[in-house]
Amino acid sequence: MDGPNQRWSLDFVSDALTDGRRFRILTVVDDFSRENLVMVADTSLSGQRVARELDRVIAERGMPKTIVSGNGTEFTSMAILKWVREMGIHWHYIAPSKPQQTGFIESFKGKLRDECLNETLFGTLGDAQYTLEEWQEDYNWRRPHSALANMTPMGFYRGGLWTKWLLKITNLISRTPHEMEETWGAGHK
Repeated sequence: MDGPNQRWSLDFVSDALTDGRRFRILTVVDDFSRENLVMVADTSLSGQRVARELDRVIAERGMPKTIVSGNGTEFTSMAILKWVREMGIHWHYIAPSKPQQTGFIESFKGKLRDECLNETLFGTLGDAQYTLEEWQEDYNWRRPHSALANMTPMGFYRGGLWTKWLLKITNLISRTPHEMEETWGAGHK
């Protein structure tokens, strides 16, 4: 992946309120920057709702080239299939029972579960959404990630290392063989 918005991964996480009612959380991660783009909690998250949430994120930061997800009914619904066709986004479904094919979102979900959901009791959906938004802000803006050279996802996304990497690659690509030889010595073209 050569930058943000190349590939987003989507999945759901389940939890329960203190009264026993179950709810789900739609999670979306940019695989390159590890930024958590969406975390929405509700008792029902249809394909139509998933499309609306994706529209909201796209309006804020642009369209991804590819979206990767499992084969759940929300992701294979007519609403999503129609949305994908209209948007012109490539949607890749992982093989059934192969969560390792979505390693970035699986890693994110593990952190969310360990650091937030397992540590918090939610009385209402509003409580859950508020706590998730606070955790998301910490995850994106304050927590360094070893995979991002200890930068935060937002620091990395907003002009961090990826910009420097692109400039370095551009400089290397634009050099002539003679310039490469002067820089690196003979035999390193």
